[in-house]
Amino acid sequence: MSRLEGVGARLFVYGTLQFAPVLDELLGRTPDHEVAVARDWRAATLAGRLYPGLVPQPGRLVAGLVLDGVTAAEWRVIDAFEDDEYDLRAIAVIGCPDPVPTYVWTAEVTRNDWAAETFATDHLARYADRCARWRREAASRAEQ
Repeated sequence: MSRLEGVGARLFVYGTLQFAPVLDELLGRTPDHEVAVARDWRAATLAGRLYPGLVPQPGRLVAGLVLDGVTAAEWRVIDAFEDDEYDLRAIAVIGCPDPVPTYVWTAEVTRNDWAAETFATDHLARYADRCARWRREAASRAEQ
């Protein structure tokens, strides 16, 4: 059974996937979305990586977006793009009546919190280019 079975059309994103240029390169569009917050989690910096990992942290809040209208094909792209150290789990998001799927980090993290503002200022343009290359390579592999 695929880990994507039964995920629905919503996804909580808290890292690089909350940026329209990244979503546009990966999916060809930015899905409808709303600002969201998850309680008792934090977005941790990962050693040597530009993207964060969501880890449990009692008393903390992590801001992000809930994407809505994510198609099955888009889920497959996102899931292929995500690092193997992520586990897809449904978590409580403030204001959402039902838990929302998200990618939770399962390996080591640093003590530092990931800063979306720093990512946007220092890395977003190059990261979006990297996503575009990844998408082209994935499409090329699919054609073979």
